[in-house]
Amino acid sequence: MPVFRLTDKIVFPPPDLAEDEGLLAVGGDLSEQRLLLAYSMGIFPWYSDGSPILWWSPDPRLILLPEELKISRSLKQTIKKGIFKVTMDRAFDSVIRNCASVLRKDDRGTWITDEMIGAYINLNNSGYAHSVESWVDGELAGGLYGVALGSAFFGESMFARKGNASKVAFVTLVQQLLRWGFTLIDCQITTSHLKNFGAHEISRTAFMKMLKTALEMPNRRGKWKFDIY
Repeated sequence: MPVFRLTDKIVFPPPDLAEDEGLLAVGGDLSEQRLLLAYSMGIFPWYSDGSPILWWSPDPRLILLPEELKISRSLKQTIKKGIFKVTMDRAFDSVIRNCASVLRKDDRGTWITDEMIGAYINLNNSGYAHSVESWVDGELAGGLYGVALGSAFFGESMFARKGNASKVAFVTLVQQLLRWGFTLIDCQITTSHLKNFGAHEISRTAFMKMLKTALEMPNRRGKWKFDIY
């Protein structure tokens, strides 16, 4: 399949035209309008400094249904001890910048460029992007961020300064999303770490059907906080 070159017009080609590894298009920008359109079509940006913006729609797709969350016995014990205090949307800037500092396994640096950081901070200010933070003694110990549309949450990245900090943040998020009626968590790329939580692969076609249903629900837009602490 050809890789499409985007123009200033806010449009994307159909996701099923992506290459085998998931690359769909190149170029464009990270404006709020374009990012929201991308997520609504099952597309996300992923690129490095020095590269043009690359847009992806992988097949298969890794997802987690909130009701299928699996928590190991040891992690349950950690959560029960109350080592971490977990919040939402209290420190989005710090979370995404910490995520950007995590090197990829290939040592080619981060995919969260300064341009990406600015774009997702804007989405957080608009109420579409959200962070979850784990704290120990008032210090940020770990967290994650992503984008929410309808009843779908698109996970982007996580980091941990202390063991289990990001895991506790993730479990807390999934449990809260379930209470709020979310039906789909997009994990994007397959990792054994997320599969241990109950995530599994589905085809792009199946993912798009689930996403379409999720987008029929109203957006939970604005700053997030827990209903239950």
